Amino acid sequence: MEEEKKKICIVGAGAIGTALANVLAHNSNLEVILYSIEEQVVDSINQRQYNQKYFPNTKLTWRLKASGDVNVLSESSVIFLAIPSSVMLDFVIESKHLFAPDAILVNMAKGLSKDVHFTIAESIQANVSQRVATLKGPTFARDLIDKMPTAFTLGSVHEELFPLFKEIVADTNVYLDFSTDLRGVELLSTMKNIYAIATGIIDAQFDSPNLRFMFLTKAFNEMRSILIHFGGAKKTIFKYCGYGDFGLTALNDLSRNRTLGLLIGKGFFSENISNMVLEGKNAVNIFSGILSQDENLTEKFVIINELQKVLTQPNYDIPSFVHHILNDD
Repeated sequence: MEEEKKKICIVGAGAIGTALANVLAHNSNLEVILYSIEEQVVDSINQRQYNQKYFPNTKLTWRLKASGDVNVLSESSVIFLAIPSSVMLDFVIESKHLFAPDAILVNMAKGLSKDVHFTIAESIQANVSQRVATLKGPTFARDLIDKMPTAFTLGSVHEELFPLFKEIVADTNVYLDFSTDLRGVELLSTMKNIYAIATGIIDAQFDSPNLRFMFLTKAFNEMRSILIHFGGAKKTIFKYCGYGDFGLTALNDLSRNRTLGLLIGKGFFSENISNMVLEGKNAVNIFSGILSQDENLTEKFVIINELQKVLTQPNYDIPSFVHHILNDD
């Protein structure tokens, strides 16, 4: 008798959701459904094996199916939430009556929560009875779907989930490490966007390897200090979600937040760019707002404080940015 397959649902058929769904669908022990509210995307995947909107030139595996019926959630034992952070909590609250009691919810959105629980995964956990995890790491969707070896950190207070997820990604190009520091994993996935912007500014201004890695050292230390200040474990920064994701986002020109920094550094910081919805820009506002309540913290976390000035002061002298952050000792 054939063993029943584990049912997996990925919510959100954007780039990262589609890439992960296609990778997991290659595991013959899984039944993978990609849920999307975009009817054209669902039809494109089911009828032609392409996500015409996000990966028009990449044929998807025949094992992957898409659905626009939200009731697929009720049949799934693991639900990956790959939708924007701005709508995540509303979706979870509206859909939680569909989640099976033993289902596992996995947050893939990067950003901070709009409620008092601060991180998205913690906000989800406060609103459901199911076990919650987060999945974060140095991951561009293009490499993931092209079957390049790709790493994530699985964060959850439930240690028993790690062996389960190791089975889910078995024989795929996905590699995992694990942390029980749910908050820390979430915080790092947001902070790396902040420091990617700052790295872009410096690289645009100087293009100096010496300066770049001097700055990266200072940025890494500041990230670690903020992580600890907000209750994360200091060792979490050495997981894929920390050092790896920061390096990917800060140094690769495919990174949108690094690109924002490059544009600022080259003098193209217009009103339109200022209004771009980028994770790092939003995170700077949130973190600096909290830290500014204590003058000592403002002085301690000089990079994020100076970056806030860049983003909010129209007449900020960009060439002086590097001098302000390097002369704080």
